[in-house]
Amino acid sequence: MTYETGLTWLSEQCDELADLPPAEMDCLIERGPVSAILLITERSVRELGHPASLQLGRDIRRLLNSGLADDTIRTAWVGSTDHAFDPAKQQVGAREWLERIESAWFAAESHRDPGFTPPPADPVTDESLRAAVHRAMAPLAAALTRAHEEGEVFNPLPLPAPLVPALAQVISGACADLGFRLFLRAVKRHALPLDGPCRAALVAVGERLGHPEAAVEQGLRRG
Repeated sequence: MTYETGLTWLSEQCDELADLPPAEMDCLIERGPVSAILLITERSVRELGHPASLQLGRDIRRLLNSGLADDTIRTAWVGSTDHAFDPAKQQVGAREWLERIESAWFAAESHRDPGFTPPPADPVTDESLRAAVHRAMAPLAAALTRAHEEGEVFNPLPLPAPLVPALAQVISGACADLGFRLFLRAVKRHALPLDGPCRAALVAVGERLGHPEAAVEQGLRRG
């Protein structure tokens, strides 16, 4: 069972290529990451419960409605998943990529419910919550930066922006909740060891954002 939702559910699916369904892996190899992520998007509507699948539309719209640069969005995404799913591999910009995902998501939701209306983005912009997420990130920033930089050595298309500042911009410029979830995905992807106080801080912020303790803890590595 996964507690991931929305865009971070997509990120989780793209984290371990060996776990992809055969059709999606074949699509990734033969047609590239953009086509493959559209298949995964369609699967999200079939597999996830309604609140979780609706979250994908909210997350995408939160980023598209923001003033974040393409490079920031791309870095926040690739930094939390496998480089194989970088839309730049097909010369597709981050916003165009998000628009394609949104279209595939809307088509799948409309197929399930012909009267479907997309939910409002409802980004979390409360400044106290943004500050709380930034505080929880701070003790892990240096370790995440090192782990990300080590991984970038193997990336054929190195990212144009540092990961931690990109995630911070998502928190401040788009949505505190989405930025927090992408940060967690990056921490889990890079298997950073967390001591008790760091874990407790992340759980506390997650609870303020409406995420149960198990959702934050799942996949975290104990220090």
